[in-house]
Amino acid sequence: MAPEPVTPKPMPFEKYRPFLPLALDLPDRSWPSRRIEKAPLWCSVDLRDGNQALIDPMDPARKRRMFDTLVQMGFKEIEIGFPSASQPDFDFVRQLIEEDLVPDDVTIQVLVQCRPELIERTYESLIGAKQAIVHFYNSTSILQRRVVFGLDQPGITQIALDAARLCKKLEPTVGDTVIRYEYSPESFTGTEIDYAIEICAAVTDALEPDEHPVILNLPATVEMYTANIYGDVIEHFHRNIPHRDKVCLSLHPHNDRGTAVAAAEFGLMAGADRVEGTLFGNGERTGNLDLVTVALNLFSQGVDPELDLSDIDALRRVAEYCNRLPVHARHPYVGDLVYTSFSGSHQDAIKKGFDHLYAGPGGKDYEEWGVPYLPIDPKHVGRTYEAVIRVNSQSGKGGVAYVMHTEHGFDLPRRLQIEFSQTIQHITEDSGTEISPQDMWAAFESTYLDPAAPVQLLSHETTTGEKGSTVTAQLTVDGEHRTVSGAGTGPLAAFVAALQADLGIDVEVLDYSEHAVSAGTDAQAVAYVETQDSEGEVRWGVGMHESILTASLRAIVSAVNRQRSAAHLVERHEP
Repeated sequence: MAPEPVTPKPMPFEKYRPFLPLALDLPDRSWPSRRIEKAPLWCSVDLRDGNQALIDPMDPARKRRMFDTLVQMGFKEIEIGFPSASQPDFDFVRQLIEEDLVPDDVTIQVLVQCRPELIERTYESLIGAKQAIVHFYNSTSILQRRVVFGLDQPGITQIALDAARLCKKLEPTVGDTVIRYEYSPESFTGTEIDYAIEICAAVTDALEPDEHPVILNLPATVEMYTANIYGDVIEHFHRNIPHRDKVCLSLHPHNDRGTAVAAAEFGLMAGADRVEGTLFGNGERTGNLDLVTVALNLFSQGVDPELDLSDIDALRRVAEYCNRLPVHARHPYVGDLVYTSFSGSHQDAIKKGFDHLYAGPGGKDYEEWGVPYLPIDPKHVGRTYEAVIRVNSQSGKGGVAYVMHTEHGFDLPRRLQIEFSQTIQHITEDSGTEISPQDMWAAFESTYLDPAAPVQLLSHETTTGEKGSTVTAQLTVDGEHRTVSGAGTGPLAAFVAALQADLGIDVEVLDYSEHAVSAGTDAQAVAYVETQDSEGEVRWGVGMHESILTASLRAIVSAVNRQRSAAHLVERHEP
């Protein structure tokens, strides 16, 4: 009897209202038709925004490990902390400066609220630095103005202007340090767009930018609307901010709606120059923008990401060590399973894709990547092909064939793939999990290459002339030594005739193929034979040996053993 229909419990959706930027009308938007053709300026905030979001903030060793990794990746701007907020952050800034750990082409960035005593403490932390970005912010959103600060727009603007003027006043206190500025209207996504432009323009004027543009950073502190609206807002800001040539337009998306990457890409299409985020998206709530995903998205479209992502597993290990948080197995580009396929149809397409890719004139040096289900070549980020296909109960012949080829050098004929994949499926269905390449080989060996099988080929003598071939073979059959002889059009036919005449084994060879599985003086050959017995049952046999002829005769013996095993199984189940 079918279960009763289920009526889902209604969610209280009426408690919410869509948030849309006020007074935004952009019917002539142009960003949807643009392509990103160059990497943005990258700024990592792992050591500040990411660190603030950790259950256990980074200790000095972890901070240093993260900083060195970001430098090696090629980041030229790194937000290293909030030195006015905690002594550990202040001490880390001082360590990098005093131990001369910042390369000349890297600019450290520090964050501070628009409060005088905090700004003064921040400047103290920067004494002796070659160059630095002072990143100051205050919240401008409608909601925070009303419930947190109790101020109107002019009051909020005054806070930002006072901070900007104090920053300029304190510049002489850091000596020869080159100071650049970044201003963020925090909770930008909850701010009226025209007011965001107004306050950012006022701050820019107060900072009086010269050869160094002011970084105006537009944070989706909370992701409040769809990514396309974010694109519209960024394009409107890009068009209307005064003195655009003196502004570096920066994005800082969070991921509350799960669309930070899309929002960042739309924002870059809309005119932004720079993005801030973290490795693999660690951050408050659902996280920050995942810079690695954005960079590899560009890479997959033929754009130089200008970051070294060639060993993505090493980057993951650093992130997991420093953050003490795992990276999900399905995380884009870096997860353990993202280049892995269990689905049979996917595996078949991937295998054929590789075959086609490397069949061209370039061989392993193909001109253009193109393999189904793999948007980039795993080797370009330090992965190997061995784990691309993994086999479980959802897999088919393609996955089995791929593993047997890549792990063991066996190119199974298609019908043998089908036969052996049924064996593997029974194993994986019984275990309820995937099968390793080692266990797959053990299953293949016991099925086709069993050295303890009842029929064994010891030796053979073969002669071939104009009238055909003759074979005399020495066998053990159920532990008893037997000699068989036969003649036929070729060695295989002669051996089959010998088995029929002297042992009464009725077997017919339907198909045959062979290939080498290793090179050099110890090269092995493998032979595959498809056979049919008197009952019309078809099964395969496999043989290996340095001699291709011996391998072929062993393959027939393999099929005979499987035929006898099947017959004994039937006998045991007959009433």
